[in-house]
Amino acid sequence: MVYWNVPHNPSLYKKPFVESFEETPLLVAVLTYMGYGILTIFGYLRDFLRHWNIEKCHVAREREEQKDFVPLYQDFENFYTRNLYMRIRDNWNRPICSVPGAKMDLVERVSHDYNWTFEHTGKVVKDVINMGSYNYLGFAENTGTCADAALEATRTYGAGVSSTRCELGNLDIHEEMEQLVARFLGVESSMAFGMGFATNSMNIPALTGKGCLILSDELNHASLVLGARLSGSTIRVFKHNNMQSLEKLLRDAIVHGQPRTHRPWKKILIVVEGIYR
Repeated sequence: MVYWNVPHNPSLYKKPFVESFEETPLLVAVLTYMGYGILTIFGYLRDFLRHWNIEKCHVAREREEQKDFVPLYQDFENFYTRNLYMRIRDNWNRPICSVPGAKMDLVERVSHDYNWTFEHTGKVVKDVINMGSYNYLGFAENTGTCADAALEATRTYGAGVSSTRCELGNLDIHEEMEQLVARFLGVESSMAFGMGFATNSMNIPALTGKGCLILSDELNHASLVLGARLSGSTIRVFKHNNMQSLEKLLRDAIVHGQPRTHRPWKKILIVVEGIYR
């Protein structure tokens, strides 16, 4: 996650922002909702049969003496897992047996009980296109430029710093990267953190608090949303990647200030992601 300080620079973002998306055909949307509706109806029917022991239920359930405890899952979450997700479970959690690059190898598996359990056949499905990995830039490859650079960095700096950056974990390459990011974005400075849920949820409350305003993209990750809520700041959401929507909220915030008192906001933090998925 990278945070940056933006100086006043009227030359930035002069070009109009244009982004296009392929709209979902109406027929596809209708058929999709119909499919979910049919599965939901049959799911309630099957739960009725399971309740009367007409159909066997394979999912783990709480024992009778545990009925008074707080449930671990919501009722609909259990219902969705049993009756909808289980039907298409084979599309997820596929075991791989190669580097998760642009193409990878999958372990073939089959199910004889409608995806409740799986058996490995011993065969491998070769060269499957990878469309579900976080390996956006090829860092997970075991050969090539990234692998060579990782090997050289490990020889120079070791496998880890074993400390926080405010103590002994601040390396020269950390500061070099922050300066490079700042130059690339055309801003004054930047701060880089190791990406993770805790990074976003814990650092935003350290940057803003009560009396501050957070302008958040509507498709931000849950970690960013949680961090914004934990900060106690006022949150306003702008349309995804829409600079006009962001500019309007920003102008209103500067002109009108805080609600009721109309005092200027202590800070205004704009929160966006680098990659949306």
